[in-house]
Amino acid sequence: MKKLSNSPYIVNSISELHRLLSLPAPEHPLVTVINLKDIKPSGKKSLVFNFYSVWLEKNVESKIRYGQNYFDFDEGSMIFLSPGQIISGGSHENTEYGWGVVFHPDFIRHYPLAKIIKNYGYFSYTVKEALHLSKKEEMMIISTMKNIMKEYSSRIDNYSQDVIVSQIELLLNYSNRFYNRQFITRKIINNDLLSKLEILLTEYFYSDKLRELGIPTVQYISEQLNLSPNYLSDMLRSLTGQNTQQHIHNKLIEKAKEILSTTNLSVSEIAYELGFEYPQSFSKLFKSKTKVSPLEFRQSFN
Repeated sequence: MKKLSNSPYIVNSISELHRLLSLPAPEHPLVTVINLKDIKPSGKKSLVFNFYSVWLEKNVESKIRYGQNYFDFDEGSMIFLSPGQIISGGSHENTEYGWGVVFHPDFIRHYPLAKIIKNYGYFSYTVKEALHLSKKEEMMIISTMKNIMKEYSSRIDNYSQDVIVSQIELLLNYSNRFYNRQFITRKIINNDLLSKLEILLTEYFYSDKLRELGIPTVQYISEQLNLSPNYLSDMLRSLTGQNTQQHIHNKLIEKAKEILSTTNLSVSEIAYELGFEYPQSFSKLFKSKTKVSPLEFRQSFN
C-alpha cells in the first residue's frame, strides 16, 4: 500500500533517528544523548518516535505566556514523549542550547522502571504544559543527561546499563520534583483553573447534560479546560489532594444529597437522573463516599 504523503514519519530505532538528524552513528544502539546544536532539520513535517525521549531546550526568541502571565522562569523548557506520540518536525535554528535523552523501551525492559514509567504522567502532557526550569534546576538536568552520555561513551561493562538506567530514573524523578514546584509557583493560575473546574462541573450537573450525556468523563472535563487529562489531574492533586475523577465524584455526591433530601424520588430514579445505567453502581459509589447508603442518608432527615 502506498504511504500517504501527509502520514507521520515513523522512527523505530536510535540509529534511524541519528541518520534522520544527520548525526554520527550512535555509540549505543538503545540509548543516546543529543546536543540540539549538532542536528540538522529532518525536513519531515511530523514524526513518530517508537521510544521514550526527554528534551530540554532554550529558545532565545520565545518567551511563553499563559493568559496574561509569563511562565515562572525564562530558562530551559522540558517536554517528554512516550512511544507512539506524534510530534512536529520543527527547526532548532534559533535554539540557544538544548539537550535530549532518547531511550528505547527494550533498554529498560528488565528493570523496575519499565513497570513504573507509566506513572510519570508528564509523558502524556501536551507541549504547552512543558516543564519550565530555574537555572539551578536546568543545570541539574543537563548534568544528569551528560552523565548518561559519559557512561555509554566509556568502556561498557556489566554495570553500565544499571548505571544508565539509574541516571534515567534520577532524571525522571528530578522532573517530578520540578513539576511539583511548578504547580506550587503557579498557584494563582492554578487556583483560577480550579475555579473554572468548579463552574464547569456545577453547570454540567445542574443542566440536562447529566441526563443526556451521563456522568462527565475526565477526558471531557480536561478538553473543556484545554488541558491534557494527566496534567489536570496532577495539578488538582497538588492543590487539593484529589484528582479530576475525585472532583467529579464529589460534585456528583453533592447533587445526589440534594435530591435525596428535597425529593421523594426512588434511589433508582435518582440514579437515572445522575446518569447511572445501574442503580447499584450509584449506591456503591454513594456509600463509598459517605459511609452510608442513599436510603440511610435520606432517613437521617426524617
